[in-house]
Amino acid sequence: MSLPGRRPSFLLELDLDVPLVDPPPQAPLAKALGRGQPALRTVLADLHRAAKDPRVAGLIVRTGGTSHPLAHAQELRDALTEFGASGRPTVAWAETFGEFGRGTSGYLIATGCSEIWLQPTGEVGVTGMAAEALFLRELFDRLGLRAEVGARREYKNAPNLVTERGYTEPHREAMTRLVTSSLGTVLEELAERRGLDADDLRTLVDRAPIAAEDALAAGLVDHLGYRDEAYAALTARLPGAQLRFLHRLTETPAARLRTATARDRRHVAVVDVVGTIRSGRSGRNLFGAAAGADTVNAALRAAARDEHVGAVVLRVDSPGGSYIASDAIWRTSQGLRAAGKPLVVSMGAVAASGGYYVAIGADRILAQPTTVTGSIGVFGGKLVVGDVLTRHGIDHDAVAVGARARMSSPRVGFDADQLAALEAWLDRVYADFKAKVAAARGLSAEEIEVAARGRVWTGADARERGLVDAFGGLPEAVAQARALAGLSPDAPARPLPVPSPLNRFARPRSSEDPRAAAALGPVSFATSVAAAGWGSWAELATALGLPAAGPLTLDVGALRG
Repeated sequence: MSLPGRRPSFLLELDLDVPLVDPPPQAPLAKALGRGQPALRTVLADLHRAAKDPRVAGLIVRTGGTSHPLAHAQELRDALTEFGASGRPTVAWAETFGEFGRGTSGYLIATGCSEIWLQPTGEVGVTGMAAEALFLRELFDRLGLRAEVGARREYKNAPNLVTERGYTEPHREAMTRLVTSSLGTVLEELAERRGLDADDLRTLVDRAPIAAEDALAAGLVDHLGYRDEAYAALTARLPGAQLRFLHRLTETPAARLRTATARDRRHVAVVDVVGTIRSGRSGRNLFGAAAGADTVNAALRAAARDEHVGAVVLRVDSPGGSYIASDAIWRTSQGLRAAGKPLVVSMGAVAASGGYYVAIGADRILAQPTTVTGSIGVFGGKLVVGDVLTRHGIDHDAVAVGARARMSSPRVGFDADQLAALEAWLDRVYADFKAKVAAARGLSAEEIEVAARGRVWTGADARERGLVDAFGGLPEAVAQARALAGLSPDAPARPLPVPSPLNRFARPRSSEDPRAAAALGPVSFATSVAAAGWGSWAELATALGLPAAGPLTLDVGALRG
């Protein structure tokens, strides 16, 4: 109970033991199905706002039970560190950091707080990292399916799903470096934040999961206690503070007034490239979110024309997809910069292959040290199903005019001429991809070839090779965009397209109408999955073989930690 005449103080609660979405769903149906599921960027924004709110006395965070992408965990950790920089107490409490393993991301988040509490029966499951992949070659051989695929170059591993029975040497090399770099980065950060010796911490990882008593003795946690004990200890230090969820903290009247009077001020527009990249409009498909080039490009064109938009942040969290769609987004990003609008890319958990392609047109590229990025390469081909059809009594025949009329048919294999055409296409796409990266990043042909070859990197390794400019999450990208555009440090960041029901269902007057970026029409399943990613080769993708998202797609398997 606050005293009369005094502003009430709040002890904020943040529950990160639930999966986070990014970006926040805008469609009414998606919001309803999400049932209020928290969004990563909303949590980041709420923490930033709470850090400036004088009514906030402290923060307690529940974490440890849900595995988050490492790059997202680093963003959350950094936001908690920023909040705690004011000197207000921040406490992380966990029932357990993973139950018999897989607690790395939850523990990484917890290190952003000034204290870590662990339930006495819990454990610290920082057990290292592993990449796992499935291989279907043996199954396909038994079924009579045959994959005819080409790739540029040897590290482009997505086709291995259907062409191999296990890791190739280049595939194993790339995955080994990926997990080694990711774990090394995480251990360095944990050692620094907990004041531990890096070698001692690595020894603990090999012994993990670490029981609560041992974790306390090793300095991994500060206190052992159940929820009621952790809460009681913190509330005793903040007498009179009211418990409130972070997302229920309303703005102060002064902040509301600033927001209301700042509507016409210049701001940073945030445009999303989240999910597989395809032609057409953004939406969802069998694989989750899909970033449509039409939607992204309409938003970038609208930002270029809007005098109130000072700069743009392109938030990329994508494994890639369609080469044509990726190139269309790259081209539009160049038009944005030609209009004098700075463009900063914020990479999320993954920005690889086509996801990296769309990023290279930016003034600056930011990633987290564990962001999966790079994969500068391409693959293409088809899954031949003719034998399995015949084996099951399904005859097939065709009438074709033109030497390459059946080139994309999954019922017959490539002949020598068609295979040469595929190889020429792979060379052309690979050369174009490399040339654009080299020009954008100021790298020589030799340097880009070493960094390319279809190889995936962590953000830390990508930065060393000139593919990324700096480390940082979405808030840092927005801050850099403000600086490049000469905006005030408190200039707002607003999503584009504007998430309003009117924009979503209004009919745009033309493709230049800003509402074209928000309007979502019906998209068929075939279009939403393979047709947009593979174009005329869509049939082969839906036939069950290659990643249906398209030829510029990353497939690293399951990276576990």
